[in-house]
Amino acid sequence: MTLEKVPTSLRGELTRWMIEPRAGVFVGAVSALVRDKLWERACGSAGQGSCVLVHSSDSEQGFAVRTFGEGRREIVDFEGLALVRLPAKP
Repeated sequence: MTLEKVPTSLRGELTRWMIEPRAGVFVGAVSALVRDKLWERACGSAGQGSCVLVHSSDSEQGFAVRTFGEGRREIVDFEGLALVRLPAKP
């Protein structure tokens, strides 16, 4: 999970379940139930920030991506594949 522009308290809360090897990047092996609860908590506490969650899945790519808030990049579905789209420069 990656977080941008979120309250420090949310980052502190996530460190109870995962490690933060870089600022705003959280890595851990948690159950699907815990992952979903942490995602709900992150989205509910993000305020004006943004969150991205990447987790293993039975998809063609082997992972799924969830996003919340306004980030610099957009995840789009292209025939079942998750791709990243960068916004056009003005």
